[in-house]
Amino acid sequence: MRLSTILAALLTTVSIWSAQAETRPFGRGSWEKLRAAHAGQATVIHFWGLTCGPCLVELPEWGKLKAARPDLHLVLVAADPLPQDPERLEATLARAGLAGSESWSFTDRFYERLRYEIDPSWAGELPRTVMIDPAGRSTVLPGVADLVQIRAWLDAQPKSPSSYAN
Repeated sequence: MRLSTILAALLTTVSIWSAQAETRPFGRGSWEKLRAAHAGQATVIHFWGLTCGPCLVELPEWGKLKAARPDLHLVLVAADPLPQDPERLEATLARAGLAGSESWSFTDRFYERLRYEIDPSWAGELPRTVMIDPAGRSTVLPGVADLVQIRAWLDAQPKSPSSYAN
């Protein structure tokens, strides 16, 4: 097999893999799907936005935490009032050290419906973090997250061999 054929196959494989790590559209019903996909494991879901100054300042801290804590199952949801360009979202996450993290983005222009599905009492303020334990109990942290509190919460979660897979 020629080197050019091998390189072409490798590039195809890498592009398929990177497409799987792209930002997913968050529409009606996505909250239920996201919760079901992470059922039984401690998961931190962080809502942020490109139009949110504090969010952009805190994203690199999330990147550091993700690098330091292999047991952190982090899901990032861009919850801007208007849908954002996925490439811009991905570039922002990459700069923050969060490339390859599970990422979603609000795609419904009626974002109030999406917020209501997540939490009927959520008025839309960003950033917002939801910690969901393996039993499905949620703890909400409005505003910039206290990462010391996130670490303490992670430390209190039951450990399983699969906790270190992500």
